[in-house]
Amino acid sequence: MTSKIILFVFLFGSFVYGQDKAKNTLKFEEGTTSPKATLTDVSWLSGYWKGNALGGTVEEIWSNPLGGSMMFSFKLVADGKVKFYEIGGITEKENTLFMQLKHFHSDFKGWEEKDETVDFKLVKLEENRVFFDQLSFEKISDTEMNVYVIVGNEDGTEQEVKFNYKKQ
Repeated sequence: MTSKIILFVFLFGSFVYGQDKAKNTLKFEEGTTSPKATLTDVSWLSGYWKGNALGGTVEEIWSNPLGGSMMFSFKLVADGKVKFYEIGGITEKENTLFMQLKHFHSDFKGWEEKDETVDFKLVKLEENRVFFDQLSFEKISDTEMNVYVIVGNEDGTEQEVKFNYKKQ
């Protein structure tokens, strides 16, 4: 889905890698089903994570599982200013996991329409990796993780972006 996180590339196109190198993400194929999973499988995401990507400092804060969901916030700061935010979560639905998010400009005006979200179906679950549709989380250790996401750009091509985080 090229519309996913498309403004990443508009703002930071020089920081992405070509699709031919997209070895850390998977695409959800229509007609297939998501594997069985619970929030326990991804509870290692909980905590405050910080790293450098997209020409600035990035941070993600993940809550512990509660009420059938884990929520998160994301912020990119470059040149001493907030570039954008995300808020979202992972929920348990029909014996699997489903991720949704919304983007916001630095003034908290949304990118998506009021009732729209960017949605990610679960594709595959491994011991230290979680693959959603074109977005994955990789546990390197208890204090380090990588997040990979496919983004689209103006010419219709897609590219994989890597975020490396250290737990604070």
